[in-house]
Amino acid sequence: MNSIELIPAIDIINGQCVRLTKGDYQQKTVYSDSPADIAKGFEQLGFKRLHVVDLDGAKSKHIVNVEVLRRITSETSLVVDFGGGIKTDEDIEKAFEAGASMVTVGSIAVQQPELCFKWLKQYGAERIILGADVRHGKISINGWKEDSDEDLLPFLRKYIDAGIRNVLCTEISKDGTLAGPAIDLYQRVMSVYPELHLIASGGVSGIDDIQALNQAGIPAVVFGKAIYEGRIDLCKLKSIIDN
Repeated sequence: MNSIELIPAIDIINGQCVRLTKGDYQQKTVYSDSPADIAKGFEQLGFKRLHVVDLDGAKSKHIVNVEVLRRITSETSLVVDFGGGIKTDEDIEKAFEAGASMVTVGSIAVQQPELCFKWLKQYGAERIILGADVRHGKISINGWKEDSDEDLLPFLRKYIDAGIRNVLCTEISKDGTLAGPAIDLYQRVMSVYPELHLIASGGVSGIDDIQALNQAGIPAVVFGKAIYEGRIDLCKLKSIIDN
């Protein structure tokens, strides 16, 4: 397995590493009081990328855990993409200043597309990841608390035309469930937009799921709970990374 990009995730609430189930803030499990230590552990295993989500930021509509991001980027050499609460020029500047290599924009891409188009021009498409969080076929916003009127494929088309190539797609009904990823959804997206660097997110329960995504031709995968719950043999995963 050489082609799929493996990206572990750290979700942050109150400065702690957590995971939610289906985006429900009432279904929260705390895994560590030190996200930076978790990040260092991932780096030691051989990972190069890290997906960091400021869940407090997503809920409050502005970046909250910027100092946690700063600590992760200062204490590791991981390529970090950061999302959650990026709504304004000030938010995106804070994220980049704190060491994020890329930012993920989701709700703001639905609510203020012109601002996102401006960021694409200002920072370059390689530094912007479009977050497409899907529930019942619609894009969900504001920490998954609301569903928009945007359908997935037309939403993606608008941003592909503006230069986007990196898309993080989460099937919310799968997220944090360990029930397997929404492979059919990702294959449908890739069949329509093969030029995308599509990052699958949600439902990964073990290495078999990662292999299935790879065999389906999905370019990248984000996963978290399967590691934290001991569902992935990290030694075996490390051998996959090394190969």
